[in-house]
Amino acid sequence: MSITKDKARRLLRENSLRVTGPRLAVIEVLAEANKPLSYGEVLKRMGSTDWDPATVYRNLVKLREAGLAPVVSRAAGSDRYVFSPGKGAVHRHPHFVCDDCGEVSCLPTNLTSSISMEGPWAVSIQQAAVQLRGECPDCMDRKYLGRT
Repeated sequence: MSITKDKARRLLRENSLRVTGPRLAVIEVLAEANKPLSYGEVLKRMGSTDWDPATVYRNLVKLREAGLAPVVSRAAGSDRYVFSPGKGAVHRHPHFVCDDCGEVSCLPTNLTSSISMEGPWAVSIQQAAVQLRGECPDCMDRKYLGRT
């Protein structure tokens, strides 16, 4: 999902946050990502900037507190963030953590759609963080098929 700078500015104002260059950049990086990103991955995707890494981290925290960058995974003790365009937008689905490369990926809906959200466990399931572990397809290909 991508986001325009105008929409990002509006979201920041709606959430009582100042519009700053680092905040806009962090939102842009998270909105363009197709998986949850750690702080280090956000920095890497931002490339070289004049912003201090601590500034980027503080902005991630502010965006998390505002609900615009929730933590959806804590694999290997590292928070991973996604972009959430506001209240009601939820990024709740199972993730896969590769034990070899450490990659955290969103699992496709066709693999997870059978998880029931009805009955007495519905609220608990909706609020749970589900993470599967193992070898991702890329690592399996490299390991078993000799691909690099």
